[in-house]
Amino acid sequence: MEKEKSQEMVSHENVIFSCYGGFSNTGITSALACLEVVKELGLKKVCVGCLSALPLGIEGVIKKIKLAKKAIVVDGCDAQCAKKILENAGFKPTKSIVLARDIGMKKKALNEDIGSNLKGVMEYISEEDIKRAKELIIKSLLEE
Repeated sequence: MEKEKSQEMVSHENVIFSCYGGFSNTGITSALACLEVVKELGLKKVCVGCLSALPLGIEGVIKKIKLAKKAIVVDGCDAQCAKKILENAGFKPTKSIVLARDIGMKKKALNEDIGSNLKGVMEYISEEDIKRAKELIIKSLLEE
């Protein structure tokens, strides 16, 4: 009995998956907002899941998703890559957030300025968009 108890997996209450699409401002904003949610709510309440482990069928990641109360997907744009990866792994997201749709973000490909007026990566990111995305994710996590 004691051995069984020690093998039980303890996990985060909820999991969020970000597309982390680093080619655009929307993907980066998704990633930063998800991290801000974890900072605010804490690791017991929520963690950012490992999206790249899903198509590989990594057992520990799969178990954590199954233990989670909610699996929320945060995609930057209408391609909804994170949602599709989660669904292809056999999971239905509790909530699917698309920043371009749900907070009205305008997608900007970061390669567009190469050779002309290229800025630092954070100059393409809006703190206001991160804040609005974070608030929407938290609302989705806390609603019953």
